[in-house]
Amino acid sequence: MVIGASVLCFGTAVHAGETLDAVKKKGFVQCGVHTGLPGFGIANSQGVWEGIDVDMCKAIAAAVFGDATKYKTTPVTTQQRFTALQSGEIDVLTRNTTATLTRDTTLGLMSAGINYYDSQGIMVKKELGVTSAKELDTATVCVQPGTTTELNLADWFRANGLKFTPVVINSPDEAMRSYEGGRCDAFTTDKSGLATVRTTLPNPDDHVILPEDFSKEPLGPMVRQGDDEWFMVVRWALNAMLEAEEYGITSQNIDEMLKSENPNVQRILGVTGEIGKGLGIDNKWAYNVIKQVGNYGESFERNIGMSSPMKLERGLNAQWKDGGLMYGWPIR
Repeated sequence: MVIGASVLCFGTAVHAGETLDAVKKKGFVQCGVHTGLPGFGIANSQGVWEGIDVDMCKAIAAAVFGDATKYKTTPVTTQQRFTALQSGEIDVLTRNTTATLTRDTTLGLMSAGINYYDSQGIMVKKELGVTSAKELDTATVCVQPGTTTELNLADWFRANGLKFTPVVINSPDEAMRSYEGGRCDAFTTDKSGLATVRTTLPNPDDHVILPEDFSKEPLGPMVRQGDDEWFMVVRWALNAMLEAEEYGITSQNIDEMLKSENPNVQRILGVTGEIGKGLGIDNKWAYNVIKQVGNYGESFERNIGMSSPMKLERGLNAQWKDGGLMYGWPIR
């Protein structure tokens, strides 16, 4: 769905407190997703959307409706994504989007959590014989506009006393074609994105992701400011997936875990307490998220982990007890 710049108007945005009621009334969650990034958000051969960011959308639907299928997707480009959320075209942006101070303070939007810790990198063809980005002085680099990537690239080259020529291309597919066709010496985006798009090239091994990290890229869902109730539903749907992994609750063993005597597990699954009341949803909301979508580790492994075509290691996205940064907030 193409969303023009003309709808960038805060007056049309959903007013504070209304999003959850509006979502319930229409019967589904409308999520802004990537136009096509393997592992994160892409339509499969049957036209069904899948990926770690799509799972985030499904988790929100499961929390609100008890049914993870009650969602719809709106593919949005880097330039369309914020306009779509500001205007109310979508209810939540579940598209690899970096949380930054500027975005939280100037767009009328806010990050609801982090579902993937990333960093920006740069990819070149192996035939160039380049082993470091510091060898790319005067290179041409394909980059998407309206992204933190564009600014990070300029900052890094300037900080290292290097010059480059940006080739700004809106579509990620077109950017990759331009890179592959030789219009650019290099292509830059988040390293997860580089890893996934490399798998789509005719000869993936002919391309190298250089070791430098240009930035910190904490990626996660975003919502409109001023609607705390909806913000909390999105935030806690993510935390439910994180907490479930920490406590060993999976989509496969969850019904057995209902019998657990662990008070934390009992609260997460709604066996005890009123964990849905404050969110305005059913007490079994976290149970429904885990049963129908899985815990965070299941989602990661299925979409981008070592058993997927992406073959990405957990790294920073491992649980905090395993040396990563994923730390679920207590559901109590």
